[in-house]
Amino acid sequence: MANGPWTQEEVRLAVADYKRMLVQELNGQKYSKTHHRRALQVLLQDRSEGSIERKHQNISAVLHELECPWIVGYKPLGNYQALLVEAVVETLVNDPIFDQAARHASEQPAIVPMGVDFDCWIEQTPQPIEINESAYQPRFLATKRDYVAREARNRALGLAGEELVLSYEQQRLERSGFGSLAGKVEHTSIKRGDGVGYDILSFETDGRERFIEVKTTAFAKATPFYISRNEVEFSKVTSERYHLYRLFEFRTKPRMFALTGDMHQRLRLDPVTYLASLGS
Repeated sequence: MANGPWTQEEVRLAVADYKRMLVQELNGQKYSKTHHRRALQVLLQDRSEGSIERKHQNISAVLHELECPWIVGYKPLGNYQALLVEAVVETLVNDPIFDQAARHASEQPAIVPMGVDFDCWIEQTPQPIEINESAYQPRFLATKRDYVAREARNRALGLAGEELVLSYEQQRLERSGFGSLAGKVEHTSIKRGDGVGYDILSFETDGRERFIEVKTTAFAKATPFYISRNEVEFSKVTSERYHLYRLFEFRTKPRMFALTGDMHQRLRLDPVTYLASLGS
């Protein structure tokens, strides 16, 4: 099996194959990663399946840096060659079919799924994704897309996520024998508006309040998300009672992980927007 750097043609073939799988996934079509990997292996002749899988993970890492969705089963893996960045931008990101599929996946409505097994929907917090320093070149940054921002504005998706968490919190308290508290769980973002700093008011089993902010994505577990300054500041002053629930793969198999405490300390916060006014 080959151990040297991937050639330009090998990289092009890998990215083209990845694009086919990703567009299918974004459109809700089923496919076999194993079948794709073995078919690609024939074209590459002397690359192992493991090497191909790592290259697909590298492609996911590039897409993560470009704020694009990536294939759920290929967790982003950093330390990729500069040649891969060029191929992903030219062959995948700039492809109008991918753009159309990604926009549709970001913006399509969502409803609360039925039959979610709350006993096994909580997962561990994902590890931070390794970042390539070479990714922060002006040309690379200029290629970034706004799919994450588009999904963040998808009110139907956000509301469905909040309603699912509302059901989960009520069930959590009822199963613990605190039905009276379950009846007091409040959908705060609907009752009081979005500016409160959290979405759901729930309770601990000892009666203490639990403030829950819900962030929902239809994409992979490690997809970045937007959090407002007000939400971050609220988490700081209520750190002992603040919970952020991150729901992911919402349209196919909803699961979630939770962050607690001061989000200043739990998250890497990148300033992306400023409110500007004329200064003296």
